[in-house]
Amino acid sequence: MTAKTFEVPNISCGHCTHTIEMEVGELDGVRSVRADQTTKHVTVEWDEPATWEQIEALLEEINYPPAK
Repeated sequence: MTAKTFEVPNISCGHCTHTIEMEVGELDGVRSVRADQTTKHVTVEWDEPATWEQIEALLEEINYPPAK
């Protein structure tokens, strides 16, 4: 299993965290997604076939790109 915690500057409310958790959670291989509205941090845990590249691309697509 792989895990990554990163900042998403566009998080501003509970709806944002819910959207991130639901959308990323639907990817095959994603085990858990936790988004925190206060810290703007997201932690994702995944196994194959999911990849960081897929997760990052989806976040960009739904307008919650990770901070670079």
